[in-house]
Amino acid sequence: MEPGWKNDRAGPLVKQGMRERNASCLTDVRKDYRTYRFNARELVKYGGLYLLLDAGISYLFFYSVEAFFLLLPGMAVFMGEWREVLRKRRAARMRREFLDGIQTVATSLQAGYSAENAFRAAVAELAKLYEPEAFIVREFEMITAQLDRNRNLEELLMDLGMRSGIDDIRSFAEIFQTAKRMGGDLTAVIGNTVWCIRQKQDTMREIETCLSGKVMEQNVMSLMPILILAYVKLSSPDFLSVLYGNLTGLVVMVICFLVYLLAYFWGRRIVRIEV
Repeated sequence: MEPGWKNDRAGPLVKQGMRERNASCLTDVRKDYRTYRFNARELVKYGGLYLLLDAGISYLFFYSVEAFFLLLPGMAVFMGEWREVLRKRRAARMRREFLDGIQTVATSLQAGYSAENAFRAAVAELAKLYEPEAFIVREFEMITAQLDRNRNLEELLMDLGMRSGIDDIRSFAEIFQTAKRMGGDLTAVIGNTVWCIRQKQDTMREIETCLSGKVMEQNVMSLMPILILAYVKLSSPDFLSVLYGNLTGLVVMVICFLVYLLAYFWGRRIVRIEV
């Protein structure tokens, strides 16, 4: 006989945490993880970093205050690059957390819980592993809160898969929906899905490990032209003076700067591998 939600051991633990957060979960707007939005701290951090880079490039390449203001529109590209970096970092963290989440659900299913009660029980276990604001804790709490309002579990998982923008989560939701409606073995389905996701994550980690040295080399090589130019500028300022304040020097420095940007983005593209 399936352990009842009201009588099983996990019930009191889950309910204790759920009472404190259910109200806020029900009113939370479902977050779209497909786009990344900077918080105030990140805006100050990366905006300030670009201003420092802008000032350094304007000084080293053009020795001109006007160049500083002309390069300000480049902040949009810079912030876009960092937005994508932070989105991918968050996506990687979400994959790890989701894997832990469905492993916890699979354990509850093996113990005889229904799918809905397995997600309820998983909330208490995940709260021990992650902070209250972690992706998997918030989303599983929201799922259980919506289940208490008689929402369909399959629809909630499909909604999470779409909002996450992560293929693994979306594929799991589709497989779960099919298995549940067709009367499949949910325990076996989730176990197989966990194995597939873990294999993919292991492959990604191996690729990242193999590329980590190349990424470091690319970062060092990207800094070298700037460091060499700064060294010459500071140690022998007269050596570069002929490149400032005249049209010929301006053209040469603009070409050098554009070649540098091309090499930087090309290098970034080479070491960027998607799995």
